[in-house]
Amino acid sequence: MKILHIITKSELGGAQSVLANIVNALCTEHKVAVIAGEGDGKIFDNIDNNVQKIYYPHMQRAISAYHDVRTLFFLWKFNRMFKPDIIHLHSSKAGLLGRLILPKKKIVYTVHGFDSIRIAYRKLLPIERLIQKQCAAIVGVSQYDMNNLHSEGISANTHLVYNGVELPKAKTQTSFSLPTTYSKVVLCIARVAKPKRHDIFIECAKQLPTYAFVWIGNLDEIPNTPPNVFFMGNIPHAATYCQQADLFMLPSDYEGLPIVILEAMSYGKPIVASKVGGVPEIVVDSKNGYTLPNNANMFAEKIDYILQHDDIYRQFSDFSRSLYNRHFTVNKMVDSYMKIYKTIV
Repeated sequence: MKILHIITKSELGGAQSVLANIVNALCTEHKVAVIAGEGDGKIFDNIDNNVQKIYYPHMQRAISAYHDVRTLFFLWKFNRMFKPDIIHLHSSKAGLLGRLILPKKKIVYTVHGFDSIRIAYRKLLPIERLIQKQCAAIVGVSQYDMNNLHSEGISANTHLVYNGVELPKAKTQTSFSLPTTYSKVVLCIARVAKPKRHDIFIECAKQLPTYAFVWIGNLDEIPNTPPNVFFMGNIPHAATYCQQADLFMLPSDYEGLPIVILEAMSYGKPIVASKVGGVPEIVVDSKNGYTLPNNANMFAEKIDYILQHDDIYRQFSDFSRSLYNRHFTVNKMVDSYMKIYKTIV
């Protein structure tokens, strides 16, 4: 089978991790190519060399007649050359352009967090409704997203496929060591952007000064942060740092099904996260952590409660790992996508 994956941005992120996990699993038995657009190209660092990698910076999230027309022509031309059996589109802009120019009977479109369209870019919703049948399958990554897709009138050929992440490897060498001068380490992996609520992260650190708060993301410095806060910038294979952390935290205004939480669960970490999107489907209150309103006081209280009670910590840790093993491995995700691919082929 020849499979083409297309994604809007080439920087590291949740959707990019999903794509990498899929193509790395498929490339041993299928011919796979990836086209990724604007960004630093770090997505390709995580993709197997057996995959054909195409960086195309004219594919950009922002609407631009110049860049969008060039991208449409490029996708049309590459499709004629590669002749894929399956075209898998990831994220809204690639999903839009791909469905406008590529053969709909071959297209699978994964919506990586429908709230990014439903809330943040609601002006695009009429377009999403209009072109929903310009593909063979639309995939939501959480039941929350599926419910919202249907409530917004997008219900043609929809499927639910939960994201999956790789099994953790044996203790992995990391490029830096998390702080050891603090009693515990709280880790967050996310880009520093307004929806990711680094303000809550910093406020929690102020309330819990004996814990180190480490953020791995796109910036390595935020002014006026307390001394127990460490912004580390972009780091490849960031999830490996879960092995050095005690708890994983993710404040956010909206999410689909966060890859970073699944990765932390695979390492058996308790989770404290915002009660948004599909997060309550993977973080079960009082089982492997807590989902909360975006309130720094509540976050700090639950983080401290988990880290101060060894019995609770062990229970949450065991449940995180067990839930991951049952439902959120790469194999389970890839098997679900292959079922969709085979109905198309």
